[in-house]
Amino acid sequence: MRILIIDQMHPSIVELLEKDGHDVVNAPDITREEIKTEIYQFEGLIIRSKTPMDRDLLEHASILKFIARAGAGLDQIDLDYLSEKNIQLFHAAEGNRDAVAEHALGGLLALFNHMIKGDTQVRKGIWDREGNRGYELKGKTVGIMGYGNMGKAFAKRLRGFGVEILAYDKYKIDFGTDKIQEVIWEKLKAEADVLSIHVPLTEETRGFFTIEKLRSFAKPFWLINTARGEVISFKTLNEALDEGILKGAVLDVLENEKFQKFTPEQKSEFEKLANRENVVFSPHVAGWTFESYEKINQVLVKKIRKAFGKESR
Repeated sequence: MRILIIDQMHPSIVELLEKDGHDVVNAPDITREEIKTEIYQFEGLIIRSKTPMDRDLLEHASILKFIARAGAGLDQIDLDYLSEKNIQLFHAAEGNRDAVAEHALGGLLALFNHMIKGDTQVRKGIWDREGNRGYELKGKTVGIMGYGNMGKAFAKRLRGFGVEILAYDKYKIDFGTDKIQEVIWEKLKAEADVLSIHVPLTEETRGFFTIEKLRSFAKPFWLINTARGEVISFKTLNEALDEGILKGAVLDVLENEKFQKFTPEQKSEFEKLANRENVVFSPHVAGWTFESYEKINQVLVKKIRKAFGKESR
């Protein structure tokens, strides 16, 4: 097949695809308008998240057989159109789930132990031991919302910490084990000391966490979000932190990740968040390690092989 790569990928992707006999055009700098002009020639498309795969663009893809998404999120892809045209969709959550799990755990430990504040103070010659007294993860109850690739990987990393793990997934049943307790949403809200979000961005999850929903948790808790920032707004985070509903937050994703496009309210609320010592930020890099960069390629190529009858290669 002819395959067009429209985003920056680990260079191994070209060799892997060509080894299977595909004709690959690697064009990471291609523009949206250029894609619309050229896509009619290609049966495969490999993407990250630079260009939304909407109907306006996809209608130019007359012979497209598949889209391979180098990552987990599918919110920028018109899934209904792919279904209508019988275009297969592959994504690579298996390639970066370990990276996300480790990042979520690392952020939580940094938050519990004031790593960022302590580091900043020591560099300034401030030696404040009592002000940086931390919490232990052992003995806490950790709730996981969404038990797919990322949620499972995070649960696996937690097992050695002596925590109780509760997992909730609205669309799955019978996934509990002797180490992971499958629970309903009400039980998770009643018992969680930590909540880690691992859900995709959908119409159902966008803005899911309102201040009212957070107030319905039985006790103050720490929040981890390595999923999608749009599930909870800056304003809601600030309200929950001000009210003591949230004891702190680990945020790898933001409601709006384009600082220059903040609304006035977003700008004001983000500045409040940024001034809090009990919030740990990172720039949407939880799944973005040197290892996952390459593993994603391997996952996608394996799925393309399986779908088009080349498992034995």
